[in-house]
Amino acid sequence: MATLYTQQSKNVGKTWLLMSIFLILIIGLGFVLAQMYGNPNILYVFVLFSVGMNIVGYWYSDKIALSIAGAHPATREKYFDLYNIVENLSITAGLPMPKLYVIIDPAPNAFATGRDKNHAVVAVTTGLLAIMSKQELEGVMAHELSHIGNRDMLVSTVAVVLVGFVSIVSDMIIRATLFGRSDEREGNGLFMILGIVLSILAPILATLIQLAISRKREYLADASGALLTRYPEGLASALEKLKTHSSPMMHQSTAIAHLYISNPFGSKGVGKKIGSLFATHPPLEDRIKILRQM
Repeated sequence: MATLYTQQSKNVGKTWLLMSIFLILIIGLGFVLAQMYGNPNILYVFVLFSVGMNIVGYWYSDKIALSIAGAHPATREKYFDLYNIVENLSITAGLPMPKLYVIIDPAPNAFATGRDKNHAVVAVTTGLLAIMSKQELEGVMAHELSHIGNRDMLVSTVAVVLVGFVSIVSDMIIRATLFGRSDEREGNGLFMILGIVLSILAPILATLIQLAISRKREYLADASGALLTRYPEGLASALEKLKTHSSPMMHQSTAIAHLYISNPFGSKGVGKKIGSLFATHPPLEDRIKILRQM
């Protein structure tokens, strides 16, 4: 029977497996491109470049996300209950109190971001504060604090940057195949064919891996949040309300969609048409079911 601890451990293991596949994919692309040009240093340059992109993205992730979401600082005087809940949960989790932000939006949602636990922020919509009971809000905030404690901001930033990196390398392989010198194409025929196949399939596979990582981090945050409050029903009930009030947010962006606790595009209309395979979030029904089985 699944418990809070086994669910947490299982999701951590699956995330690392997906990240390992991601890195193998990038190394494979770099190897093919290096062989096509006969220069092994190309692979090393690409790896260093991807690391640099991750550092920049990770360092400014909070400012970028808050700006895109249109979030404003939440004062203790105006949002006293929210401050008390987050403060108490932070003490329980052994985390520094994150900065709190509010998004003026009737659609209920929330997200956490920041480069580490000492520079973390949690943003909630006014719609979420309007419909949640105290126990449900505790469940949602425990979920977001778990993202901070589990260092999900780092994992998400790395995944997003790696997808872009794979697309860049794939484009370079296509250009080298189509526009490279004729003698290069003749001497590396096998790698040319392999390069074309990889350049077409790699971006698709990379995107699917990124989305799978995002979904696993949501499951992990659910389990960790339930462990923090010792009351899985609070978060399960909150997710039920999110499902019932599932409407698109006024400020939407695919760049930060994976950060939210539920799909900011809604689970109806466009959200349904995307399909579960290409969704950034696991179905709310599945998350509720898992929480109530713990």
